[in-house]
Amino acid sequence: MRSTDALPRFACPDWWEKLQAGETPMADVPLNEQKAGKAIAFFNKLRLPDVPGNPSLADACGEWFRAILVAFLASEDPETKQRLVWELLCMVPKKNSKTTYVAALGLTALFMEEAPSRQMLIVAPSQNISERCFDQAQGMIRLDARLKAIFKVQDHLKCIERRKTGTKLDVKSFATDIVTGEIPILTIIDELHELGKKAKAAAVMQQIRGGGITMQGGQVLMITTQSDEQPAGIWKTELDKARKIRDGKGGKSPILLPVIYEFPEGLQRDQQYWRDRRHWKYLLPNLGRSIDPQRLVDDYENNGRATKAAEQIWASQHLNIEIGVGLGDDRWSGSDRWARCAEEGLTLEALLERSEVVTIGIDGGGSDDLLGLAVIGRETTTRRWLLWAHAFANEIVLRRRKDIAARLLDFEEEGSLTIAKIGMNNIRALAKICADILETGLLPEKAAVGIDPNNASVIFEELDKVGIVASLRQKLLQGPALQPALYGLDLKLDDQTLSHDGSRMMDWVVSNVRIEQAAKGPMATKRAAGSAKIDPFIAAEQAAILMSWNPTARGRLASPWDDPNFSLVAA
Repeated sequence: MRSTDALPRFACPDWWEKLQAGETPMADVPLNEQKAGKAIAFFNKLRLPDVPGNPSLADACGEWFRAILVAFLASEDPETKQRLVWELLCMVPKKNSKTTYVAALGLTALFMEEAPSRQMLIVAPSQNISERCFDQAQGMIRLDARLKAIFKVQDHLKCIERRKTGTKLDVKSFATDIVTGEIPILTIIDELHELGKKAKAAAVMQQIRGGGITMQGGQVLMITTQSDEQPAGIWKTELDKARKIRDGKGGKSPILLPVIYEFPEGLQRDQQYWRDRRHWKYLLPNLGRSIDPQRLVDDYENNGRATKAAEQIWASQHLNIEIGVGLGDDRWSGSDRWARCAEEGLTLEALLERSEVVTIGIDGGGSDDLLGLAVIGRETTTRRWLLWAHAFANEIVLRRRKDIAARLLDFEEEGSLTIAKIGMNNIRALAKICADILETGLLPEKAAVGIDPNNASVIFEELDKVGIVASLRQKLLQGPALQPALYGLDLKLDDQTLSHDGSRMMDWVVSNVRIEQAAKGPMATKRAAGSAKIDPFIAAEQAAILMSWNPTARGRLASPWDDPNFSLVAA
């Protein structure tokens, strides 16, 4: 984009410079100054109920949140006089008083709304968080006789009503039926990242957003820390969208204003940089207010650095380091180069059309594991490797691994994962893909399909039925035996002689790969037992081993009808 070009709405290309200067990392938003003044005046008079002396927000709240407050409640197009900010996403690290501040923002919005009998919501992912938010709001009211005259508090319902208008602010825990009756004119969602773990969160969000297309409109404010797992579900969707808008890639007229406290991706990967406590201040707008600098350092030294896993979680919560970006020292080095080798449109059909020879890898597991399939083709003329992967899951995994259920449903929607009620249906579907590849004549005469023989008897039976007989299969044990593939794939990613299909499923799988130093050499293992799946990556290693043997395609099976000398009549 040329410097003379007008920036898209809400783009903030200098967000990192703003963070380093101690400013709120968001675009400048035109305001209705009268509304902004009214919002600030009310907000500033609210007092903290859980701090000695009950200081007012005029003294206790930093300017960063006041900027968010007025942008959300008082934005206005100077020409049309219409609201500009319909949605706002703020990602800020833990302990920056976000729950207290959004409770105060909710009260401010309730005070400013003049329409009668409307509904507002503050939604939290759990009962503990929702109770904390409600306690803060009602505590602010009970500290001020004037507020008690303005608002009616119903403790048992977690509801605050403005007496003059009858408009209510309900504080609720997340549930699939959270929106009933009238669609809210304002919804505040605390800890949005937790909803990424809930399978039906996207549907509920769509229901909440239904108010945005009515004449009265409906606003949504989302405030959260980073997830302590790789972003998934509705959280990944909203975070990706917010980053695109911030970076000027979200269209000309977005309705969501991003306010994201994070290091640039390169610095998140630079562990030396983010471990340097001198840089923490950029992401902690309440440092010196709700966050004691020395206690933060002590907590990191005593708890955050206890183990690599503990440090990852600490960094994700206190510095918004994204899991899958700022990884530990035991990650597979190829993961750093994985994203840049994605090729849009690399389907299985395209791979087969462009390849001179193809190998297949298969990795299966228990009923709550994934069944992984990977196909590597060697591109004609260039001899570059093309990788396509797919995963299969038994429906039971959605019940047994609820922490990744939303993620798996995302992959199913993407088309990179198949979920079946009966496990055998997955094995038959995998065998059908292998049979279709066999028909192309691109498989080698031998060692065409790599598979770990352990617990694979049912898979062998189905492969036999479709013509993938024993002579085409190569038994490859997991562990150190696949070590050459770790090096080989890493090198091909490094010199960009490998392209993959760029699926979010494989992005997640690759981020789960950890390298364990075994007696016979390094081997790929999972990030965490149970939920962190790497089966499609193991399948890719198997296909890579076979392709590294420099195979030649067998060609299509000959038919007697293709022989001009063939005759059914004896000579």
